[in-house]
Amino acid sequence: MRALVVEDHPRMALLLRRGLEEEGYAVDAASTASEGVFLGLEHDYDVVILDVMLPDGDGIGALQQLRAKDRWMPVLILTAKDAVEDRVRGLDAGADDYLVKPFALPELLARLRALVRRTPPERPPVLSVGDLMLDPATREVRRGDAQVRLSPKEFALLELFMRHPGEVLPRARIMDHAWDFAFEGDWNILEVYVRYLREKVDRPFGRSSIETVRGVGYRLKASG
Repeated sequence: MRALVVEDHPRMALLLRRGLEEEGYAVDAASTASEGVFLGLEHDYDVVILDVMLPDGDGIGALQQLRAKDRWMPVLILTAKDAVEDRVRGLDAGADDYLVKPFALPELLARLRALVRRTPPERPPVLSVGDLMLDPATREVRRGDAQVRLSPKEFALLELFMRHPGEVLPRARIMDHAWDFAFEGDWNILEVYVRYLREKVDRPFGRSSIETVRGVGYRLKASG
């Protein structure tokens, strides 16, 4: 899962980034409306958190620009406590939800889970591939009757695989989904996390559902 945070207050932006990363998101951040629009047009995000008050303009104007370019990822706007007009304008401009500052981080994360679950419509609330089940809302993974405990990054990778069963996912696409665009580390980290996944969802159950496609990337067998 990949998220964009458009927030100019450094402490708030850091809080949001940390909370989202603990949920397994790869997070990109922008501190201005123009930067937010640029990133929103350049990358496919699962969700956007957008502050209304930004130094170079109105966040709702940025939202309107994204919608005008057919960018329909779910957007949650952050508004001031007394800014009822901003909330109405944001929803009319195409926002999917809003949250009033100050807010509790668990509530924000719960709202994001709800948005991602219902948008777009074709996203099923629970993913199933063979006897492998993943619930994005509860963060639960099961192989048959056995619960499988994953780290946030492992969960993000498995969710991507399970949304595309039988499809070969190139390494670059997987990295783009699970690590933010500023990642400058060793791409071998992907092999490490795929190995971690296999040790948890395959080998204990005598399976080999996560396949390496040499020279390209990885694939989850459609049968699980």
